[in-house]
Amino acid sequence: MTLGVRAAVENADGHVFLVRHTYVKGWYMPGGGIERGEPAIDALRRELVEEGGIKLTGLPELVGFYSNHHVFRNDHVLLYRIAHGTWDETEATSFGEIAETAWVDPMRPPRDATPGTRQRLAEIYGNAGTSPYWAARTT
Repeated sequence: MTLGVRAAVENADGHVFLVRHTYVKGWYMPGGGIERGEPAIDALRRELVEEGGIKLTGLPELVGFYSNHHVFRNDHVLLYRIAHGTWDETEATSFGEIAETAWVDPMRPPRDATPGTRQRLAEIYGNAGTSPYWAARTT
């Protein structure tokens, strides 16, 4: 089984932070894999600093636990919501992994945001029903 974390990080304007990686297409919420023996919250803290220079100063809200099996067999994603005021800016520590970052209106994500990113944003900030799957299954 593989397990990852992602976060909907909010700023004072109500926008969310997205990243575009150098090695895969599309816009994603920041996050990544949980290392062996690493608590999920520590993985979240590490990934946020690496990818976005975002340092948690408070506790995030756990939004859900999702199956990502159609992308990678037996993969799961924990999604957190990080409210404005529970994080500070710091220097990002990942070099070469992130091609671009942006603060976006969660109801108007970039056209090439991944299906999972779009679905989660619609659930958190819109009226979309929740799904146990990270993105809609294609079968």
